[in-house]
Order: sequence, then C-alpha cells, then structure tokens
Amino acid sequence: MSFNLGAFIIGFIILAVGGVCVLFYQKVADNIAHGVSSYDHVKLFGIITIAVGFLVMTNLHSVVLGWLIGLIFPGAGK
Repeated sequence: MSFNLGAFIIGFIILAVGGVCVLFYQKVADNIAHGVSSYDHVKLFGIITIAVGFLVMTNLHSVVLGWLIGLIFPGAGK
C-alpha cells in the first residue's frame, strides 16, 4: 500500500465532520434530528463517522472493502 494524498484529505474531512457532530451533538440533534430523544444517536453517528474517516485517512478502507467483498463473493479476490 502506498500513501494517497487524496484519500488522506477526504478522510480528514470525514473525520472533521464526525468530530463536529460529537462536539456539538446537542445543537445538531435539536436542529436536524428529533431533539433530546436523539442525542445518543447523533453522538453514535459522530463516533462511527470518525472511525470511517480514520480508515480512509490511513488508506485502510480498501482493505476492509476487499475483506467484505471476499466474504460476500468468495471467488472474487482470486
């Protein structure tokens, strides 16, 4: 695997969006989601987004996607 600047920048943007969701989860939930009842959902979405952004930043998303495709279609990776 080699370093990919485009994936790093896209991953950083995804990570930043997730960080903003986690930092301002109350405002995001009040304005976009259904208010107090969805505070935990917005925080969970932010944490999942941070994890995906980190995978894209480190260019590991291709490994994870290849693993998932290999599980669904066993002969695809050969």
